Amino acid sequence: MITLNDTTTQLLLVAIVALPLLGAVAVLLPRVPAWAGVAVSGATLAGTLVLAAAFDHDHPGAVQAETDVSWIPALDVRMHLGVDGISLPLLVLTALLTFLCALHTLVRPPEGPRPAAFTAFLLLLEGGTLATFAVLDLVLFFLAFEMVLIPMYFLIARWGGAGREAAAWRFVLYTVTGSVVMLLGLLLIGLEGGTFDMVELARANGEGIGHTTQLIAVLAIGLGLAVKTPMWPLHSWLPDAHTAAPTAGSVLLAGVLLKMGTYGLVRIAVPMAPEGMETFAPYLGAFAVTGIVYGSLACLALGRRGAGGDLKRLIAYSSVGHMGFVLLGISTLTATGVNGALFANVAHGLITGLLFFLVGALKERTGSTDLDRLAGAGGAALYGRSPRFGGVLAFAAVASLGLPGLAGFWGELLTMMGAFHPADGLSRPAFLTYLAVAGFGTLLTAAYLLLVVRRVCMGDAPGADAALPDLRAHEYAAFAPLVALTLLAGLWPAVLLDLTDPAVQNLLPGAVR
Repeated sequence: MITLNDTTTQLLLVAIVALPLLGAVAVLLPRVPAWAGVAVSGATLAGTLVLAAAFDHDHPGAVQAETDVSWIPALDVRMHLGVDGISLPLLVLTALLTFLCALHTLVRPPEGPRPAAFTAFLLLLEGGTLATFAVLDLVLFFLAFEMVLIPMYFLIARWGGAGREAAAWRFVLYTVTGSVVMLLGLLLIGLEGGTFDMVELARANGEGIGHTTQLIAVLAIGLGLAVKTPMWPLHSWLPDAHTAAPTAGSVLLAGVLLKMGTYGLVRIAVPMAPEGMETFAPYLGAFAVTGIVYGSLACLALGRRGAGGDLKRLIAYSSVGHMGFVLLGISTLTATGVNGALFANVAHGLITGLLFFLVGALKERTGSTDLDRLAGAGGAALYGRSPRFGGVLAFAAVASLGLPGLAGFWGELLTMMGAFHPADGLSRPAFLTYLAVAGFGTLLTAAYLLLVVRRVCMGDAPGADAALPDLRAHEYAAFAPLVALTLLAGLWPAVLLDLTDPAVQNLLPGAVR
């Protein structure tokens, strides 16, 4: 553990948020080397690791590295930043995935205009995401939340594949519409609660905000955040965006952008409008388990022979199911369920980020992500043609299906345990039904992921003249941290739960375990 004084940690957090934004401008300057984006994202990652090392792990529920200065006095909007056990893992995850994407982009520049502009948008996206997880003012949260839309739009529209412009516009229209509704809810809570300070509002736990106001606020905020999560049936923008996006865009979209929605529910809706959340929790749970089953069935349909399913699209639909578990955990309003949701958030970022990296590498080798082509005569047959590549893909698949000992297991287990004993005031029969449906969803998840492994990795390998390159040095560099962290979180879940649990207890006073 590193010991830093309060002023140093404050400056470090500000630097972590500001550095990618400054770097986004710097990489566009003339004669700046191509590796500058990797250097900036690497420095940001190093900063988050130092912050994590200096974090007071004995008090993870307290806000640390806090900066709080007035920004717009007339509206009582403050430049308030800080980090606790909920936001710290997401900051590190964002910095790690962005660094790996910048490294991948340096070695394998995307097809399209100006690689420097692509890197600039990656860094701008990182800065907005880091700010979303670090700010503690409702107005700043909204601004940071919206900042990521512009770079992601351009990453898809200018460097994406077939149908990129339509997918980019659909992404923007869905998320902007949701954000407008969310803004109304944020303003309602801030004005009714007398402050936009997220720490004060969470500490008040809805005190001073009427029941009707809480209902309206949760509905508005929940709809806006549900679009970004994405929650069924507001998910339809996601498969097109993932299918069209370049590899780095898909990794960051799945790995960190989807987490912004569920993070907002835990950070804002649950503690600031508890009565509203209690009213809508059963409906949230119902939508969550519907998404779990729907996502799995869609993946099974895409994976069957002759369906012409796209592997990137299949993984996108799998995210609908996996994020359904996150929403189910939040809907239980218990410490167990919410901790499971936060764990599943991080696990999904690691595993799905790895899967999209692998699919991008597979497309480079075979020229296609069509499952029928990959599984047909002369298809991928990775175990025979590229065994290390096939082994990592199989590892990512079994991690995604929730194999015990890997990161995907604990989040799903804890969310279902939370559903077994939901918070007081919630219907236990309803949540037991959700538990049964979610359990069925895990079986469907295993079915489609094992089907993918069988079709892509197994089969007769073509002759030696059709051999595929195995993992390259830059791919080892990109994949190894995600594999190692997936193993670490699976074998030592306390490394995350010891961070999140005290913070969750603060957000859920009197929460049942």
